[in-house]
Amino acid sequence: MGDAILVENLGKDFNRYHTEKPVTFMEAALSGLRRIKPVEKFWALRGVSFEVAAGEMIGVIGHNGAGKSTLLQILGQVAYPTEGRIKMRGRIGALLDLGAGFHGDLTGRENVFVTAIVAGLPRREVARRFDRIVAFAELEGFIDNPVRTYSTGMMMRLAFSVAVHTDPDILLVDEFLSVGDLSFQSKCLHRIADMKDQGCAIVLVSHDVGQVERLCDRALWLKHGTVMAYGEPSVVAGQYTMEMRSQTQQRTPQRPVQLTAAGTELRVNENRFGSLEAEITAVRLLPQSTLESGKALCVEVDYETHQPIDGAIFSVTISQDSGETCLDVNTLDTGIPCVRLQEQGTIRLNLDRLDLRGGNYFVDVGLYQQDWSYAYDYHWHVYPLTVDTTRPSKGILCPPLRWEVVGDGVRSLTP
Repeated sequence: MGDAILVENLGKDFNRYHTEKPVTFMEAALSGLRRIKPVEKFWALRGVSFEVAAGEMIGVIGHNGAGKSTLLQILGQVAYPTEGRIKMRGRIGALLDLGAGFHGDLTGRENVFVTAIVAGLPRREVARRFDRIVAFAELEGFIDNPVRTYSTGMMMRLAFSVAVHTDPDILLVDEFLSVGDLSFQSKCLHRIADMKDQGCAIVLVSHDVGQVERLCDRALWLKHGTVMAYGEPSVVAGQYTMEMRSQTQQRTPQRPVQLTAAGTELRVNENRFGSLEAEITAVRLLPQSTLESGKALCVEVDYETHQPIDGAIFSVTISQDSGETCLDVNTLDTGIPCVRLQEQGTIRLNLDRLDLRGGNYFVDVGLYQQDWSYAYDYHWHVYPLTVDTTRPSKGILCPPLRWEVVGDGVRSLTP
């Protein structure tokens, strides 16, 4: 279909000013106009090149300050590059900051018309699509209320709905699944898939490496404004994850061996990794560490911190002795953008049923910095789990099942 986005040797610099730069004319005059000029320039982006074809989706990953949002702003023509060139073919729909373009005193209805007309739709066409926009956002009962009365999730749903109903040829999205409930996230995913099928080129900026790996056709890893890797999502995600592990190991302080409640030794850089700014102090498998396949399991994690932490991610992985992963979940993927940590607390993962085949497993638990850049604390192969079942299974799963013969009538074969 051809390239919808072509970026060649893109660079963007900014001025860095003195920390005590005057903010008023009076302060500037009294200081003799000192500290007004920039101290130095720094490059937020340098030498960035990539392309996105129509019907493709590229994921941009990297730690905070890597240049991801700057890249999206340049693509959305909110900012302009210092060097390099960009070619964009088609109408652009941008979600640089969900809901940021809304006026708080206008109603949802009025904001829909303003935003969609600015995006390039004629007023008559906005009116024709209005009911679909509101229904997708699930805001029928609130659409005539001022937007300042909306929650963050409500504004996010409305902003996303407007953007995807303006028929953009290019969609720029910054963390479009970072908030909202699971049902709305699923709706977003289906809509994104439909837009790709119709030839829309999509650029997604995300902290979630797993999300990029699952959704995108290619991935771009930025670090300090430069391209570290570009290509297949699984390869780029693997390289990014390896760096994160390296950062974690470098931050891991030396600690004496500790014992868990079950008597398992916790050894730093062997089965425990992390900066330990926040520590996992206890893990309980409830009702017990041996359960029958198909029964419920609760993983209860106690933690403590030296000071409150605004955002963190919890993860739980169930794996076999061989290291094969059977389940890998985290709070971010399940619709919780961040968890605020108090000085002490507990978080639980409730699995309504665990349909694993009989055998021995490990439950690994982790506590991560909110952009996945490193782990605060990660316990690997420390907490054993035994699953019992009388039913044979050659795979990992052992779900409830029955066989039936379908002919003149249905006859069950399962005793």
